[in-house]
Amino acid sequence: MPYIAAAGEVKTKPTQHSVRELMEIGIQPDILICRTERALSEEVKRKIALFCNVEFGAVIESRDVPTIYQIPLLFHEQGLDERVMHKLGLLGRRAADLSKWRGMVERVLHPHGRVKIAVIGKYTGLVDSYKSVQEALIHGGIANDVGVDISWLASDLFTSREKTRELLADFHGVLVPGGFGVRGVEGMLEAIRYARESGLPFFGICLGMQTAIIEFARDVCGLDDSNSSEFAPECSNPVVSLIPSQQHVQDMGGTMRLGAWPARLLPGTKARAAYGDEEIVYERHRHRYEVNNRYRAQLEEAGLICSGTSPDGRLVEFVELASDQHPFFVATQAHPEFKSRPDRPHPLFAAFVEASKFRAEGRAPRFPFSERPVAKVS
Repeated sequence: MPYIAAAGEVKTKPTQHSVRELMEIGIQPDILICRTERALSEEVKRKIALFCNVEFGAVIESRDVPTIYQIPLLFHEQGLDERVMHKLGLLGRRAADLSKWRGMVERVLHPHGRVKIAVIGKYTGLVDSYKSVQEALIHGGIANDVGVDISWLASDLFTSREKTRELLADFHGVLVPGGFGVRGVEGMLEAIRYARESGLPFFGICLGMQTAIIEFARDVCGLDDSNSSEFAPECSNPVVSLIPSQQHVQDMGGTMRLGAWPARLLPGTKARAAYGDEEIVYERHRHRYEVNNRYRAQLEEAGLICSGTSPDGRLVEFVELASDQHPFFVATQAHPEFKSRPDRPHPLFAAFVEASKFRAEGRAPRFPFSERPVAKVS
């Protein structure tokens, strides 16, 4: 519902016309939820109800609020949940208990600290490309009672060590998310190297793990021509290569490694501690490239820990650095952001934000991590 500043009022005509179009094709609304910048007056609601042929109490406002997690509370206050239950014949059920949800929203609105996270990716011009990552970071903040200030930095900006140091000097954590194609990869490598060498908490997701492998191979193992066969098919050291099952795939389409896959976590690692010491975890995947097992022993000898693999040990799913090498350097080939929820933050995001919080406070990260509710998957 548009608000016309010059007239100082909300206009109801667009809503009336929309409902009329529905009624012309035989659809009579029971409830109208009206998106609006401002609260709707009783007069406006009565006008909508009259001209749209719905009950006055069935006109529900969905106004702009600081966090989307306030929306369920706003709807509850207007009786939307009870009205829906009445329409569905579900009367007699116990009243909704939203106390925990209210507490969670309170932590979002009034956190007891803040952390600054840099998300370094290819598609930062369109933040919605990383919407799940954005929300998962917020969930990690809820778990640690801190607000998360996210800066979206294009990986192309990281052109040198000096520029990288300048860009990341004020951040408490770095996250490199997923993506495809070679553009911006060298900038990601610069950012990951800075995070690894400076002790800045780092979390890599999908492409973020692959670039972490490439950076480690080049700068720690001394394999100068390391790369992914996706980006440089003729490179001397393809430390990231096609999954064996993808070697002979010609028609792409839905042929990637998709869906939830199990991973076995190594005892004593940050990854396993973050998951509450679970041995087998399931995470969603969307990729065709993996760590090349020909280089696995060399990477591990140089200090990289393969902290999670497929149950048969063939695919590397998680990597990290030991606590005596880095406070928090963890990456996964999976997409854990898809499982995170505000009341059940994903354990890896919660652990990453916790490490960033400790960085902001000038303290060493705690390991094992704090106990907290975590997202589960069957």
